[in-house]
Amino acid sequence: MTEITAKDIQKLRHDAGVGMMDAKKALTDSGGDLDQAFDLLRERGQAKMAKRADREAGEGVIGSYVHIQTDRPVLGVLIELACETDFVAKSDEFKQVADDIAMHVGWSNPQWVSRDDVDQDALAKERGLIARQAKSEGKPAEIVERIVDGKIESWYSENVLYDQRFVNSERFEGTVGDMVGAVGARMGENISVRKVARVAVGG
Repeated sequence: MTEITAKDIQKLRHDAGVGMMDAKKALTDSGGDLDQAFDLLRERGQAKMAKRADREAGEGVIGSYVHIQTDRPVLGVLIELACETDFVAKSDEFKQVADDIAMHVGWSNPQWVSRDDVDQDALAKERGLIARQAKSEGKPAEIVERIVDGKIESWYSENVLYDQRFVNSERFEGTVGDMVGAVGARMGENISVRKVARVAVGG
């Protein structure tokens, strides 16, 4: 039986704009093949458009957030939210999403946008630290790898923007990646966070 990884589920969720359980079921039904899983979601009416990840996102907007404290700005964030058409880029909803993500970045300070951006040396270092800690605690060698995999998922949720739960659950319940995917599905376009810049006084 093909192992369904958390990374595959996250990628399919982002590409198709679906929930975790729908993505996992499609991957299970397709034997772990991402392209077949995407096609299954389309057949089921859960992903109604051609694969967005294959289409160029050449338009977009700059979202911004400034945090004021004692009548002076102490934190500023700019993010580039990319889309395919000028029509979507000019929509009020798209601009609001860009500003919402900028506000989230101000709060969460992610190190990377997606798992694909994660520095592999940093990832290897973190995996090594977790493994050594587990071994020092006397954990059996056969389960150390599973412990490492589980804790790395938590590390991703702390450091990767798309894996972080959106800070304002009243506006959106789920991760930032889920939100971007949902907006893309609703608007029928390939939408992604392309760049992030965060500056804090004394930071």
